[in-house]
Amino acid sequence: MSKVPNQKFQTKSSKPKVFVGLSGGVDSSVAAALLTQQGYDATGVFIKIWDEKWGNCAWPEERRDAMKVAIKLGIPFKTLDLSAEYKKEVVNYMVREYKAGRTPNPDVMCNKTIKFGAFLKWAVSQGADFVATGHYVRISNDEFLISNQIPNSKFQIPKKSQIINSKFQKILSCGVDNGKDQSYFLWQLKQNQLKHCLFPVGEYKKSEVRKMAKELGLPTAEKKDSQGICFVGRMGMKEFLKKYIKAERGDVLNTKGEKIGYHDGAVFYTIGQRHGFTIIAKGTDDKPMYIVTKDVKRNTVVVSEQQIVNSEQGKKVVIHQTNWITDEPDKNKAYKCRFRHLQPLFHCSIAPLLKGQYRVEFDKPQEGIAAGQSLVIYDGQKCLGGGIIK
Repeated sequence: MSKVPNQKFQTKSSKPKVFVGLSGGVDSSVAAALLTQQGYDATGVFIKIWDEKWGNCAWPEERRDAMKVAIKLGIPFKTLDLSAEYKKEVVNYMVREYKAGRTPNPDVMCNKTIKFGAFLKWAVSQGADFVATGHYVRISNDEFLISNQIPNSKFQIPKKSQIINSKFQKILSCGVDNGKDQSYFLWQLKQNQLKHCLFPVGEYKKSEVRKMAKELGLPTAEKKDSQGICFVGRMGMKEFLKKYIKAERGDVLNTKGEKIGYHDGAVFYTIGQRHGFTIIAKGTDDKPMYIVTKDVKRNTVVVSEQQIVNSEQGKKVVIHQTNWITDEPDKNKAYKCRFRHLQPLFHCSIAPLLKGQYRVEFDKPQEGIAAGQSLVIYDGQKCLGGGIIK
């Protein structure tokens, strides 16, 4: 991914110029409204990532809703087609990881390479000082965080000198609404990306965002939240992957190695999953069965009634491909972490290994850990960064 240039204010206007990623949902709509209210020179941008040959997706309707919001707010509207970049950076990555037997997070990769990669680079090339989205996160400890006394004051217009002369690192913090916090998806962002980012709704709870949307008369005020990943559409992840990976029936085994059922292909499953495979042996269908291990070379999955099948399982992991947003974690300090979005944070310690790898030990065994997942480390509300589980 190309680096974003060390950008100073490009606009001659006293108003900072911001390109807002309008997805057609209520969160990005309110983000645009808040920035417009506070005097930013805002432009709404719908990012098209869908390729029609992948199947059905409601992107034309989403674009139409985004355009209605821009019209309501009286701001310019643009459409940016990044479907080719999305296919290369996200879809291909996801398919490659599943083929290798890992469980990737395409949303993490999308944020890194598309929303705050290709979109940010394009926005800067068009004269924008910032990009903004409807993510429920905050950027804190920056010079233009002006006051905590009034709502959303952190998004008042900063002085140009505060940006140009900024020597402070940007700190990514959890959103105010714990039930909507999206910091897990942004752990791969770097300083040269965060310095151009604004996240207005991170200061609010979802209920407050809905209320503001209604009060402002935004067309998306009553719109339901989107679920899942757009490119999967209505077909589901497994069906989408089958377009790229051949389905081959394999055996479902119990922890003794005995065949008790069958599945559609080990690559389509993840650790902790309890649906999508068939148990045929008598006496094994009384309780839910969870996938505890899988072998894509042998095309087998092992299931158990317990997600943790031995005393050492789930106590520690090794992560690689790490990214630390500010500083590397201190091996002598206790942190918290999660390996799934909105998973309750749990205590951990972290120690460096060779070649940029880290060992992360948990205070209690954790269920459903899978290679390829993102493990994200927190120091209080501060998101330190993380790595990919090996």
